[in-house]
Amino acid sequence: MLDDVQTWCAINTGTGHLEGLKKQASALADAFSALPGKVELVDPAPVTGIAADGSEFAIENGKHLVVRVRPTANRRLLFTGHMDTVFPKDHPFQEQTWLDNDVLNGPGVADMKGGIAVMLHALKAVEATGAAGSLGYDILINSDEETGSLASADLIAEMARGKLAALTYEPAALPDGTLAHARGGTGNYSITLTGKSAHAGRNPEDGRNTIVAAADLILRLKAMEREDITVNPAKLEGGGPNNVVPDHAVLRFNIRPKSTVAMEGFDSALNDLLREIESKHEITAHRHGGVTRPPKPVDDQAQRLFDLVKACGAELGQDIGWKSTGGVCDGNNIAACGVPVVDTMGVRGGSIHSADEFLIVPSLKERAALSALVISRLAEGALT
Repeated sequence: MLDDVQTWCAINTGTGHLEGLKKQASALADAFSALPGKVELVDPAPVTGIAADGSEFAIENGKHLVVRVRPTANRRLLFTGHMDTVFPKDHPFQEQTWLDNDVLNGPGVADMKGGIAVMLHALKAVEATGAAGSLGYDILINSDEETGSLASADLIAEMARGKLAALTYEPAALPDGTLAHARGGTGNYSITLTGKSAHAGRNPEDGRNTIVAAADLILRLKAMEREDITVNPAKLEGGGPNNVVPDHAVLRFNIRPKSTVAMEGFDSALNDLLREIESKHEITAHRHGGVTRPPKPVDDQAQRLFDLVKACGAELGQDIGWKSTGGVCDGNNIAACGVPVVDTMGVRGGSIHSADEFLIVPSLKERAALSALVISRLAEGALT
């Protein structure tokens, strides 16, 4: 497992680095061909973004790895992971360093190439025992999780359909192996505001100032915060020379809803707010984006899966706990499809998304054993 992790982490797979992602996908296709299923690389769905000038542009993403094992089985599981990291090709953090005999520092060692190794070797172990003979499963390793899985969201939903349960291999929520339990959701929006330019001295009254409109919008967005939702205005682009009334601005912001009710209520209220801004400032407002990951509550069926993981951990001498978190991942998308999921079955480590990211190497064996036992129990009829 460590050899796999180090080999994969030597490949830069920043979400936008298509050449690196292509190389990684090929390496993963070779590795997962050891399983008794069909391996394929699936094209990403189209994704667009909004440039600083308000124009819409295409965002390119890498192909996703899909493996289908015993697709006609009556009882089927879903396993997911991601091959991309947050470190682009030109990022200074590219090398691996041993911090001590058991701790490896490197890009993606925990998030989540270590998790992919855990998934693969757990499945290989279960297949070797014959315990999964009557169980079917699908595997998805996408190329764009770190940017919201916009190019794979439909694929996640399609592959989640009809599954008994799902395991996702994000790193543990804490270095001691604690799992992430309930999660909030997230959404990213870009609002393009178009007004009318005019001379700031001669005829400012003829202009329609989009910076003023954006400032009003920002304050009103912050006023929409409640106990169950936060709003973070993150970037305002626009304006020009001091003597010109600005006729263009783009506001980008993020929301973090804790419930589906909060998510849906905000989205509806935003439309009303934009109409008010348009009317008051005599500008036009165009919205792009929305909720990318719905909140992930833990219902009774999902709790049964958590309890199963905890019981399997106890059999192996691992004390498994969990805590709620504000972070998001593909587990949010899976849960939104009504499928119980534990989404932090990957390695123990920490400091992800930074140059201090580390993997606790003995956790490769620990977490692979945990997954193998959970899968075996599910094959025996747990949750049914």
